This record gives sequence, structure tokens and C-alpha cells, in this order.
Amino acid sequence: MRVLVVEDSERTAALLRRGLAEEGYAVDVVGDGVNAVWQATETAYDAIVLDLMLPGLDGFEVCRQLRERHRWAPVLMLTARVDVEDRIHGLDAGADDYLPKPFSFGELTARLRALIRRGSTHRPVLLRAGPVQLDPAAHRVQVAGAPVDLSAKEFALLHLLARHPDQVLTRTFITDHVWDDAFDATSNIVDQYVRYLRRKIDPPDGDSLIETVRGVGYRLRVAPGPGADAGPPPVGGPARAGG
Repeated sequence: MRVLVVEDSERTAALLRRGLAEEGYAVDVVGDGVNAVWQATETAYDAIVLDLMLPGLDGFEVCRQLRERHRWAPVLMLTARVDVEDRIHGLDAGADDYLPKPFSFGELTARLRALIRRGSTHRPVLLRAGPVQLDPAAHRVQVAGAPVDLSAKEFALLHLLARHPDQVLTRTFITDHVWDDAFDATSNIVDQYVRYLRRKIDPPDGDSLIETVRGVGYRLRVAPGPGADAGPPPVGGPARAGG
């Protein structure tokens, strides 16, 4: 396993390099944020140990830039700052785990092993589907670059559709993921909220971004519309009509 250690303290960096090498890792070390972004972009690492306080770019910005460049190596963020807000900020920037200083080296290696087991899967901080871009942490939406103000339920519905672009989601699947058990399954609340979304996100001229598949449900269109011979539409969730 190859690991990148990003740490500006020479003493800490040397300890991490030696300890990880003794555990069998191949270890590269850089001491600032700019070089960290370059190194992690040029090399496929199995994991990155990233200090928060760095010269040049801090750990938040390093993590954000790597995710924007589609570098998905798991990131374990280290910091002496213990504020909950810092941990939230780091995780929302794309970090996968967070370890406060001082730390046990045994715990660090255990967390690294857990991260590496998960692998470098695609997990963007910002969700993009066609012209729609969502920032779940900031609860912001842009459509074709223009900000759109959505209610909490509208955001949740659009988020679900954007996670399954070009897939037909049944009404039952949508209600199971957006509404709680108190929801009245006989109501047409899904159709109502689709109408609300269309009023806010659809272009003034042109087809709706949310397509109705009669008797099945809805899908957020990203691929070319009708006319493309793509075969039957995939259905997200249980294969049942749900309305």
C-alpha cells in the first residue's frame, strides 16, 4: 500500500514515515499544501494522511481540490484543533476520517486500514447531474450556473433524483427515501413536489428536466431525450409501479 503523508512538522513527518514503513507501507512525504495537491494528483495513493494546518493551502483546501480533480484516495485528516466545526468542515470538504492530535499511532494505522478496505470509490463533495449541481453540506443548488432556492423537502427530492440520473424512480421509492413513516401513502405529495421543483429548475423554454414516466414515476434527464435508442428505462428502487 502506498501512502502520502502531508505534514509540515519535520519531526512528526519523520515519525509517521518511519512508523508506517515499519507497518509495510510505501510512504511519500510532502510538507505543504501546494505540493500535496500536485503529488496526490500525479500519483495513485491508497490513502492520504493530511495535516490540517499547512503552509500554502490548508488541509481543507487540499482535500477540496483533490476531490474536484476526481482524486478519490481516502483522506485521514490530522489536526490539533478539536472544535466540532473543524471536524464538520473537514468531512464536508471531502475527508473520510478525522484524528485529533496527539494521537495513538496504533489508532492511526487501524483507521488507515479501515479506510483502505473501503477503497478509492467515486464520492464527490458536489453532486452534478446535467445542469444541476448540489452542495449537500451547504444546502445550495445551482441549475445551469444560476442559484435556486429550494425548501428542505424540495432539496431532498432533487438530491434523490440527482443521485440516480436517467433512472426512473418509482413513487414508492421516492416516498421511502424522502418522507417518514407519518407520510400518507394515498396522497399525491410526490406529484405536488415534482411540480414545485419544475417551476424552480426548468428552463423557461424547453423540456422539463424531470421527466414523467407514466404509470411508473419520475427521472431526472441527463442523457439526450426521446429519440435516442437506449432500450427500456432502468428503474431505481424496487421494481414496482407505486402509482
